[in-house]
Amino acid sequence: MPAPLTTPAAATVFTMVLTQGPVSRVEIARRTGLSSAAVTKAARPFIEAGYLEELEATDRPGPGAGRPASPLAIKPDREFFAGVKITDDELIGVVTDLRAQVLVGAHRPLTTSSPEGVVATLADLVAELLAADPAYRQRCHALGLAVSGDVDKAHGMVRYSPFLNWRQVPLAKLAAAATGLRVTVENDVKSLTVAEQWFGEGIGASSFALVTVGVGIGCGLVVNDRIVAGSHGVAGEIGHIPVGGEAPECHCGGRGCVEAIAGTAPIVTAVREALGDAELTIDAAIDAAHAGDVAAREVFARAGHAIGLAMAAMANLIGPERIIVTGDVQGLAAYDLFEEQISRSFASQAFGAAADCRIFLRPRPFEQWARGAASVAIQTFFTLQER
Repeated sequence: MPAPLTTPAAATVFTMVLTQGPVSRVEIARRTGLSSAAVTKAARPFIEAGYLEELEATDRPGPGAGRPASPLAIKPDREFFAGVKITDDELIGVVTDLRAQVLVGAHRPLTTSSPEGVVATLADLVAELLAADPAYRQRCHALGLAVSGDVDKAHGMVRYSPFLNWRQVPLAKLAAAATGLRVTVENDVKSLTVAEQWFGEGIGASSFALVTVGVGIGCGLVVNDRIVAGSHGVAGEIGHIPVGGEAPECHCGGRGCVEAIAGTAPIVTAVREALGDAELTIDAAIDAAHAGDVAAREVFARAGHAIGLAMAAMANLIGPERIIVTGDVQGLAAYDLFEEQISRSFASQAFGAAADCRIFLRPRPFEQWARGAASVAIQTFFTLQER
């Protein structure tokens, strides 16, 4: 059943209750500038459709101001959403409620990276997730997919995903046909940024950045309460800021990119060369650095320097209130090896008050990236301009 969303006022009211509620009509009017009558009119269809409910009155607007205010609150089990994070070797899926709380999760290994093979496995995974509770199948109509790379969200197209070796894949169309759900496809870092903006560390910050460290180096941006998507769907790609001169070459075709220095694969390559071990894994590289190997630690310090410079460049341009640093398991396992150099390089390159931007480390397992995909599905479901 489509959400009862017909006007900008309806989108504004529902989004505020979803992300900041329970909240009274009086408070909604104060924060949004809408009249009390407009708030009531916007909320009524959501209440009638079961998305919102009125709680018992808990406070009075003020002496002589009339009856107590009755806060509006989300009914989280009114609608469920599926989200899947697609990696090069695995699918991680979740079902969430309206507040993006994860209710059930599952993993499926990928034996092929072909779009057809991935979509077939995806359909099986989604069927398994929705079978966990009859209510999921009845009240889940939307699926969000998070993919690394250049994604055209408006058309559901993966234009380029280096880790899957995909180009111009109409993923939303393929996944919708396979699952029967409405499908939204978004870049994985932007998906995680949406989850932080609506349901996490970004609540209350009109401008913030999310930086991810791991296989790739990504960045999601929120400026003036809106995700920065870019006119071509590409924005915040700090992994491809050139900080290393003419070397090394990056998979994007550029040279000296942050990702070509600080991504997992180039770190492994550099530590292998430094230690003379062609079979070294990323875990072994991290262990060697933690054990005090000077050559290995220098590789991680160089990576931290590159990340810090890129974060400073982003802060100088955007001026975020805060930067949330997260990543995959291996990226965060190595974060203490980056941290000091990131902070030092950021502070040395950030201009003026940009250097005062607070940096937070927030580990996020892959299930949270799948939650990010579900969050994009929630946002799309209840955001007028996306419909």
